Amino acid sequence: MGFNTGLFREEPVIVKLAKPPLTTPIPTASASVYQDTWLDRLCIYILKAQISRVIGQKTSLPGYEGFVALSKQVMIGRDTQEQQAAIAHVLRSTIPPWMTRPIRRLFQPNRWVCETNAWFATVLFQWLVGPCDRHSVDIVDQTGQTHQQNSGVHIQKCRYLEQSQCVGLCINLCKVPTQTFFSEELGIPLTLTPNFEDFSCEMVFGQQPPPLETEPAYHQPCIAQTHGSSPCPKVR
Repeated sequence: MGFNTGLFREEPVIVKLAKPPLTTPIPTASASVYQDTWLDRLCIYILKAQISRVIGQKTSLPGYEGFVALSKQVMIGRDTQEQQAAIAHVLRSTIPPWMTRPIRRLFQPNRWVCETNAWFATVLFQWLVGPCDRHSVDIVDQTGQTHQQNSGVHIQKCRYLEQSQCVGLCINLCKVPTQTFFSEELGIPLTLTPNFEDFSCEMVFGQQPPPLETEPAYHQPCIAQTHGSSPCPKVR
């Protein structure tokens, strides 16, 4: 006597997987490779020496890797204001006051000055931030009028952000101190807007930076965060 095997046939079980929580996207492209020239290596060495002198710490790591490692030591035992102040001191040490005061007095932040600074940024600082190019941006002047000028700098993929992988380092040791240095020491407004999805960054000379608390960067989660979307605590 045969059995109806169809009565015992198991139905397939469909398992629905829960969607993972939204997190900060981490670029999956291969890491950028830099071939530093002797001049690039000299600039990195000088910057490392200045940071080391200010914070009283050293690193045995060579080149740019050592610079990133040393900058991470700036965060140890310092709150955000102290971190920003330390880097501001480093920036001021690169250009002595007897140079910054005449620059501030003689060079008003007009179109020519802003465009010239943008051009210098693309030429002199690729060793620090990677390939970048100058482009036209809309600037609102003090009278409320909008005009275009070639004072924008697009950093394709910031070398420092890519290697540090840290929102706090980007904000406290780059964005805020750099904006403050140009705006207060040189009298040239500057706004930096990092993109934590693709590691690019926009620099606009001649644009006054808004309060940090009003910017998306202030509410940005940690890059390595895998759960939730809480803002990076290192920025606060």
